Amino acid sequence: MQIDTFLSPNLKTAGESAKAAEEAGYDAMWTAETAHDPFFPIALAAPHTSSIKLGTSIAVAFARNPMLLANIGYDLNSLSDGRFIMGLGSQIKPHITKRFSMEWSKPAARMREMVQAMHAIWDCWEDGTRLDFKGEFYTHSIMTPFFNPGPNPAGKPKVYLAGVGPLMTKVAGEVCDGFFCHPFTTAEFLRDVTIPALEEGRARSGASADGFEVCLPAFVVTGNNEDEMNKAAAAVKGQISFYGSTPAYRGVLEHHGWGDLQTELNTLSKQGEWQTMAGLIDDDMLNTFAVVGEPSTIASGLTERFGDTVQRLSFNTMGATSDDTLTPVIDALRAG
Repeated sequence: MQIDTFLSPNLKTAGESAKAAEEAGYDAMWTAETAHDPFFPIALAAPHTSSIKLGTSIAVAFARNPMLLANIGYDLNSLSDGRFIMGLGSQIKPHITKRFSMEWSKPAARMREMVQAMHAIWDCWEDGTRLDFKGEFYTHSIMTPFFNPGPNPAGKPKVYLAGVGPLMTKVAGEVCDGFFCHPFTTAEFLRDVTIPALEEGRARSGASADGFEVCLPAFVVTGNNEDEMNKAAAAVKGQISFYGSTPAYRGVLEHHGWGDLQTELNTLSKQGEWQTMAGLIDDDMLNTFAVVGEPSTIASGLTERFGDTVQRLSFNTMGATSDDTLTPVIDALRAG
Protein backbone atom coordinates (compact mmCIF):
# COMPACT_ATOMS: atom_id res chain seq x y z
CA MET A 1 0.00 0.00 0.00
CA GLN A 2 1.33 3.42 -1.02
CA ILE A 3 1.27 6.17 1.63
CA ASP A 4 0.40 9.66 0.39
CA THR A 5 0.09 13.11 1.88
CA PHE A 6 -1.19 16.54 0.90
CA LEU A 7 0.66 19.54 -0.49
CA SER A 8 -0.05 22.88 1.14
CA PRO A 9 -1.54 25.57 -1.11
CA ASN A 10 1.06 28.04 0.23
CA LEU A 11 2.99 28.92 -2.92
CA LYS A 12 5.93 30.30 -0.96
CA THR A 13 6.62 26.97 0.72
CA ALA A 14 5.28 24.43 -1.80
CA GLY A 15 8.70 23.50 -3.19
CA GLU A 16 10.37 22.91 0.15
CA SER A 17 7.31 21.11 1.54
CA ALA A 18 7.32 18.71 -1.39
CA LYS A 19 11.04 18.10 -1.02
CA ALA A 20 10.59 17.31 2.67
CA ALA A 21 7.73 14.90 1.93
CA GLU A 22 9.82 13.09 -0.67
CA GLU A 23 12.71 12.79 1.78
CA ALA A 24 10.29 11.47 4.42
CA GLY A 25 9.36 8.65 2.06
CA TYR A 26 5.86 9.60 0.98
CA ASP A 27 4.82 8.13 -2.35
CA ALA A 28 2.61 10.98 -3.61
CA MET A 29 1.45 14.47 -2.73
CA TRP A 30 -1.99 15.79 -3.60
CA THR A 31 -3.48 19.25 -3.84
CA ALA A 32 -7.16 20.10 -3.44
CA GLU A 33 -9.22 22.79 -5.13
CA THR A 34 -10.83 24.53 -2.20
CA ALA A 35 -9.77 28.13 -1.50
CA HIS A 36 -6.78 28.05 -3.86
CA ASP A 37 -5.82 26.91 -7.34
CA PRO A 38 -4.74 23.23 -7.28
CA PHE A 39 -2.19 23.39 -10.12
CA PHE A 40 0.16 26.20 -9.07
CA PRO A 41 1.65 24.35 -6.05
CA ILE A 42 2.46 21.35 -8.26
CA ALA A 43 4.30 23.56 -10.75
CA LEU A 44 6.44 24.81 -7.87
CA ALA A 45 6.89 21.39 -6.26
CA ALA A 46 7.99 19.51 -9.38
CA PRO A 47 11.46 21.12 -9.78
CA HIS A 48 12.25 20.46 -6.09
CA THR A 49 11.51 16.71 -6.31
CA SER A 50 12.53 13.75 -8.43
CA SER A 51 10.51 10.67 -7.49
CA ILE A 52 7.35 11.55 -5.57
CA LYS A 53 4.15 11.62 -7.63
CA LEU A 54 2.28 14.92 -7.74
CA GLY A 55 -1.41 15.25 -8.46
CA THR A 56 -4.68 17.02 -7.90
CA SER A 57 -7.21 15.48 -5.56
CA ILE A 58 -9.16 17.03 -6.93
CA ALA A 59 -9.39 19.75 -9.58
CA VAL A 60 -12.97 20.71 -10.44
CA ALA A 61 -13.50 19.37 -13.94
CA PHE A 62 -16.69 21.19 -14.83
CA ALA A 63 -15.15 24.56 -13.96
CA ARG A 64 -12.95 24.02 -17.04
CA ASN A 65 -13.03 22.48 -20.51
CA PRO A 66 -11.09 19.53 -22.01
CA MET A 67 -8.65 21.69 -24.01
CA LEU A 68 -7.68 23.75 -20.96
CA LEU A 69 -7.19 20.64 -18.84
CA ALA A 70 -5.26 18.92 -21.63
CA ASN A 71 -2.80 21.83 -21.79
CA ILE A 72 -2.33 21.94 -18.02
CA GLY A 73 -1.91 18.18 -17.69
CA TYR A 74 0.52 17.96 -20.58
CA ASP A 75 2.73 20.76 -19.26
CA LEU A 76 2.76 19.54 -15.66
CA ASN A 77 3.58 16.00 -16.76
CA SER A 78 6.49 17.35 -18.78
CA LEU A 79 7.70 19.52 -15.89
CA SER A 80 7.55 16.59 -13.45
CA ASP A 81 9.13 14.07 -15.85
CA GLY A 82 5.99 11.96 -15.97
CA ARG A 83 5.01 12.14 -12.30
CA PHE A 84 1.83 14.22 -12.63
CA ILE A 85 -1.64 12.73 -12.09
CA MET A 86 -4.65 14.70 -13.28
CA GLY A 87 -7.20 14.04 -10.55
CA LEU A 88 -10.68 15.32 -11.40
CA GLY A 89 -13.98 15.62 -9.62
CA SER A 90 -17.39 16.91 -10.62
CA GLN A 91 -18.25 18.97 -7.52
CA ILE A 92 -22.00 19.40 -7.00
CA LYS A 93 -24.52 21.36 -9.04
CA PRO A 94 -24.87 24.46 -6.78
CA HIS A 95 -21.12 25.06 -6.84
CA ILE A 96 -20.81 24.56 -10.60
CA THR A 97 -23.74 26.81 -11.46
CA LYS A 98 -23.54 29.40 -8.65
CA ARG A 99 -19.83 29.53 -7.74
CA PHE A 100 -18.21 28.84 -11.10
CA SER A 101 -21.12 30.02 -13.31
CA MET A 102 -20.75 26.97 -15.53
CA GLU A 103 -23.21 24.53 -17.05
CA TRP A 104 -24.40 21.41 -15.20
CA SER A 105 -26.04 18.45 -16.91
CA LYS A 106 -25.74 14.66 -16.82
CA PRO A 107 -22.56 14.71 -14.69
CA ALA A 108 -21.48 11.10 -15.25
CA ALA A 109 -21.99 11.24 -19.02
CA ARG A 110 -20.33 14.66 -19.21
CA MET A 111 -17.34 13.45 -17.21
CA ARG A 112 -16.87 10.40 -19.43
CA GLU A 113 -16.86 12.65 -22.48
CA MET A 114 -14.50 15.16 -20.87
CA VAL A 115 -11.88 12.49 -20.21
CA GLN A 116 -12.34 11.01 -23.67
CA ALA A 117 -11.93 14.47 -25.20
CA MET A 118 -8.70 15.08 -23.28
CA HIS A 119 -7.30 11.82 -24.59
CA ALA A 120 -8.31 12.74 -28.14
CA ILE A 121 -6.43 16.03 -27.79
CA TRP A 122 -3.37 14.32 -26.31
CA ASP A 123 -3.42 11.70 -29.08
CA CYS A 124 -3.43 14.50 -31.63
CA TRP A 125 -0.37 16.06 -30.02
CA GLU A 126 1.41 12.78 -29.38
CA ASP A 127 0.69 10.84 -32.57
CA GLY A 128 -0.24 13.53 -35.07
CA THR A 129 -3.75 12.13 -35.49
CA ARG A 130 -6.37 14.55 -36.76
CA LEU A 131 -8.35 16.17 -33.97
CA ASP A 132 -11.97 15.36 -34.66
CA PHE A 133 -13.81 14.85 -31.40
CA LYS A 134 -17.57 15.41 -31.55
CA GLY A 135 -19.66 14.59 -28.52
CA GLU A 136 -22.86 15.59 -26.80
CA PHE A 137 -21.13 18.11 -24.55
CA TYR A 138 -17.75 18.91 -26.13
CA THR A 139 -16.50 19.36 -29.66
CA HIS A 140 -12.83 19.75 -30.60
CA SER A 141 -12.16 19.78 -34.33
CA ILE A 142 -9.36 22.24 -34.98
CA MET A 143 -5.67 22.02 -34.08
CA THR A 144 -3.27 24.05 -36.21
CA PRO A 145 0.52 23.65 -35.85
CA PHE A 146 0.79 26.96 -34.00
CA PHE A 147 -1.28 25.58 -31.10
CA ASN A 148 0.11 22.04 -31.14
CA PRO A 149 2.90 21.44 -28.59
CA GLY A 150 3.90 18.19 -30.27
CA PRO A 151 4.98 14.95 -28.58
CA ASN A 152 5.66 15.11 -24.87
CA PRO A 153 8.84 13.28 -23.71
CA ALA A 154 6.92 12.34 -20.55
CA GLY A 155 3.85 11.20 -22.47
CA LYS A 156 0.26 11.68 -21.39
CA PRO A 157 -0.52 12.10 -17.70
CA LYS A 158 -2.64 9.57 -15.91
CA VAL A 159 -6.19 10.61 -15.11
CA TYR A 160 -7.92 9.71 -11.84
CA LEU A 161 -11.52 10.49 -10.99
CA ALA A 162 -13.36 11.06 -7.73
CA GLY A 163 -16.86 9.82 -7.12
CA VAL A 164 -19.38 8.52 -4.61
CA GLY A 165 -22.36 7.18 -6.52
CA PRO A 166 -22.20 4.14 -8.81
CA LEU A 167 -22.66 6.07 -12.08
CA MET A 168 -19.59 8.28 -11.67
CA THR A 169 -17.66 5.36 -10.21
CA LYS A 170 -18.37 3.27 -13.31
CA VAL A 171 -17.05 6.12 -15.46
CA ALA A 172 -13.81 6.07 -13.48
CA GLY A 173 -13.41 2.38 -14.10
CA GLU A 174 -14.21 2.76 -17.77
CA VAL A 175 -12.05 5.71 -18.89
CA CYS A 176 -9.59 6.53 -16.07
CA ASP A 177 -6.42 5.13 -14.51
CA GLY A 178 -7.47 5.43 -10.89
CA PHE A 179 -10.26 6.37 -8.51
CA PHE A 180 -10.46 8.68 -5.50
CA CYS A 181 -12.81 7.41 -2.83
CA HIS A 182 -14.53 10.26 -1.05
CA PRO A 183 -13.52 10.52 2.63
CA PHE A 184 -17.23 10.06 3.34
CA THR A 185 -17.18 6.34 2.72
CA THR A 186 -17.04 3.18 4.76
CA ALA A 187 -15.40 -0.20 4.32
CA GLU A 188 -18.83 -1.75 3.68
CA PHE A 189 -19.84 0.85 1.08
CA LEU A 190 -16.47 0.44 -0.60
CA ARG A 191 -16.83 -3.33 -0.92
CA ASP A 192 -20.56 -3.46 -1.66
CA VAL A 193 -20.94 -0.47 -4.01
CA THR A 194 -17.67 1.15 -5.09
CA ILE A 195 -15.53 -1.83 -6.08
CA PRO A 196 -18.31 -3.59 -8.04
CA ALA A 197 -19.02 -0.35 -9.93
CA LEU A 198 -15.34 0.08 -10.78
CA GLU A 199 -15.17 -3.53 -11.96
CA GLU A 200 -18.23 -2.99 -14.15
CA GLY A 201 -16.61 0.08 -15.67
CA ARG A 202 -13.37 -1.77 -16.36
CA ALA A 203 -15.28 -4.62 -17.98
CA ARG A 204 -17.19 -2.16 -20.14
CA SER A 205 -13.92 -0.83 -21.56
CA GLY A 206 -12.36 -4.28 -21.83
CA ALA A 207 -9.59 -3.34 -19.40
CA SER A 208 -8.31 -5.38 -16.48
CA ALA A 209 -7.79 -4.09 -12.97
CA ASP A 210 -4.00 -4.29 -13.40
CA GLY A 211 -2.42 -0.95 -12.65
CA PHE A 212 -5.72 0.69 -11.70
CA GLU A 213 -5.38 2.42 -8.33
CA VAL A 214 -7.98 3.10 -5.67
CA CYS A 215 -7.02 6.01 -3.41
CA LEU A 216 -8.57 6.73 -0.02
CA PRO A 217 -8.12 9.70 2.33
CA ALA A 218 -9.23 7.69 5.36
CA PHE A 219 -10.72 9.35 8.40
CA VAL A 220 -8.45 8.68 11.38
CA VAL A 221 -9.10 9.59 15.02
CA THR A 222 -6.13 9.14 17.31
CA GLY A 223 -4.07 10.88 19.97
CA ASN A 224 -1.61 10.33 22.77
CA ASN A 225 -4.03 11.22 25.57
CA GLU A 226 -7.71 11.71 26.27
CA ASP A 227 -7.70 15.41 25.37
CA GLU A 228 -6.07 14.74 21.99
CA MET A 229 -8.50 11.92 21.28
CA ASN A 230 -11.51 14.10 22.14
CA LYS A 231 -10.22 16.93 19.96
CA ALA A 232 -9.67 14.57 17.03
CA ALA A 233 -13.08 12.94 17.45
CA ALA A 234 -14.85 16.31 17.54
CA ALA A 235 -13.10 17.48 14.38
CA VAL A 236 -13.94 14.34 12.42
CA LYS A 237 -17.53 14.22 13.67
CA GLY A 238 -17.96 17.77 12.43
CA GLN A 239 -16.70 16.84 8.98
CA ILE A 240 -18.81 13.69 8.81
CA SER A 241 -21.89 15.75 9.63
CA PHE A 242 -20.98 18.31 6.97
CA TYR A 243 -20.57 15.66 4.27
CA GLY A 244 -23.67 13.86 5.49
CA SER A 245 -25.78 16.96 4.86
CA THR A 246 -25.08 16.75 1.11
CA PRO A 247 -27.91 15.09 -0.84
CA ALA A 248 -25.46 13.57 -3.32
CA TYR A 249 -23.89 11.53 -0.50
CA ARG A 250 -27.14 10.23 0.95
CA GLY A 251 -26.53 6.79 -0.53
CA VAL A 252 -23.65 6.14 1.86
CA LEU A 253 -25.87 6.80 4.88
CA GLU A 254 -28.72 4.79 3.39
CA HIS A 255 -26.38 1.84 2.93
CA HIS A 256 -26.10 1.72 6.73
CA GLY A 257 -29.76 2.49 7.45
CA TRP A 258 -29.11 6.14 8.35
CA GLY A 259 -30.84 7.78 5.40
CA ASP A 260 -33.20 9.87 7.53
CA LEU A 261 -30.22 11.52 9.18
CA GLN A 262 -29.24 13.09 5.86
CA THR A 263 -32.55 14.99 5.73
CA GLU A 264 -32.04 16.27 9.26
CA LEU A 265 -28.44 17.29 8.62
CA ASN A 266 -29.37 19.06 5.40
CA THR A 267 -32.08 21.07 7.15
CA LEU A 268 -29.70 22.08 9.93
CA SER A 269 -26.97 23.04 7.46
CA LYS A 270 -29.31 25.57 5.83
CA GLN A 271 -29.79 27.09 9.27
CA GLY A 272 -26.05 27.22 9.97
CA GLU A 273 -26.41 24.85 12.94
CA TRP A 274 -22.96 23.27 12.50
CA GLN A 275 -22.39 22.34 16.14
CA THR A 276 -25.84 20.77 16.40
CA MET A 277 -25.08 18.74 13.29
CA ALA A 278 -21.83 17.41 14.73
CA GLY A 279 -23.70 16.36 17.87
CA LEU A 280 -25.86 14.02 15.80
CA ILE A 281 -22.85 11.88 14.88
CA ASP A 282 -22.69 9.29 17.63
CA ASP A 283 -19.75 7.04 18.42
CA ASP A 284 -21.19 4.17 16.40
CA MET A 285 -21.23 6.34 13.27
CA LEU A 286 -17.78 7.74 14.06
CA ASN A 287 -16.32 4.24 14.31
CA THR A 288 -18.01 3.25 11.06
CA PHE A 289 -16.55 6.15 9.08
CA ALA A 290 -13.21 6.48 10.90
CA VAL A 291 -10.50 4.24 12.29
CA VAL A 292 -10.45 5.22 15.96
CA GLY A 293 -7.89 4.26 18.58
CA GLU A 294 -4.48 4.80 20.08
CA PRO A 295 -1.66 5.36 17.56
CA SER A 296 -0.40 1.79 18.01
CA THR A 297 -3.74 0.39 16.76
CA ILE A 298 -4.35 2.59 13.72
CA ALA A 299 -2.13 0.81 11.17
CA SER A 300 -3.70 -2.58 11.83
CA GLY A 301 -7.16 -1.03 11.79
CA LEU A 302 -6.55 0.59 8.40
CA THR A 303 -5.09 -2.61 6.97
CA GLU A 304 -7.96 -4.72 8.24
CA ARG A 305 -10.55 -2.41 6.70
CA PHE A 306 -8.91 -1.42 3.45
CA GLY A 307 -5.90 -3.65 2.82
CA ASP A 308 -7.64 -5.69 0.12
CA THR A 309 -9.35 -2.80 -1.69
CA VAL A 310 -7.14 0.32 -1.54
CA GLN A 311 -3.76 0.83 -3.22
CA ARG A 312 -3.04 4.41 -2.08
CA LEU A 313 -3.83 5.67 1.42
CA SER A 314 -3.66 9.06 3.10
CA PHE A 315 -4.90 10.28 6.48
CA ASN A 316 -7.82 12.64 6.99
CA THR A 317 -7.63 13.92 10.55
CA MET A 318 -9.08 17.38 9.85
CA GLY A 319 -5.82 18.85 11.13
CA ALA A 320 -6.49 17.62 14.66
CA THR A 321 -3.58 15.16 14.83
CA SER A 322 0.11 16.07 14.69
CA ASP A 323 2.54 14.59 12.18
CA ASP A 324 4.60 13.23 15.08
CA THR A 325 1.60 11.21 16.26
CA LEU A 326 1.09 9.77 12.78
CA THR A 327 4.74 8.88 12.17
CA PRO A 328 4.58 5.48 13.94
CA VAL A 329 1.37 4.72 12.05
CA ILE A 330 3.15 5.32 8.76
CA ASP A 331 6.13 3.24 9.84
CA ALA A 332 3.88 0.35 10.81
CA LEU A 333 2.02 0.46 7.50
CA ARG A 334 5.27 0.44 5.55
CA ALA A 335 6.55 -2.47 7.59
CA GLY A 336 3.50 -4.44 6.59
